[in-house]
Amino acid sequence: MISHNSDFLPLRSRLTEFLRQRHLRKTPERYAILAKAVDLSAHFDVDQLYNAMESEGYHVSRATVYNTLELLCEAGILNRHLFAPNQARYEVARGNHLHLICRRCGSIREIDDPELSARLLAREYPDFIPEYSSSSVYGLCANCRAKEEL
Repeated sequence: MISHNSDFLPLRSRLTEFLRQRHLRKTPERYAILAKAVDLSAHFDVDQLYNAMESEGYHVSRATVYNTLELLCEAGILNRHLFAPNQARYEVARGNHLHLICRRCGSIREIDDPELSARLLAREYPDFIPEYSSSSVYGLCANCRAKEEL
């Protein structure tokens, strides 16, 4: 499985280096899962990625998908978010941004707020070095708000 996304090759190299440093196997499944994760581009869960791979005829177990996603998070390639209890969502790590989450339909919209991101990362915490921040704002999206007004 090959990604046509321009972000894939640098991320593939990053994964290769991560696996090499930890003496882990460079399996085709790991690279295929990375490729599909990059292609999905939005927030996705394990089942969405698994189903996307299956629909393209690439068979891999759910456990392999889950374990590889966690490995990609450890490598700093993906970020894992818990927007709702017991529902991990993943996205390609791409700097700090806010997530606007509709509490009714569950839609997630990203917005950049460089000022807020800079303030969060500039904070100092005893015995802790921040790597990235993730902020979520919950409310109603425009579509759900419009339905509520009817």
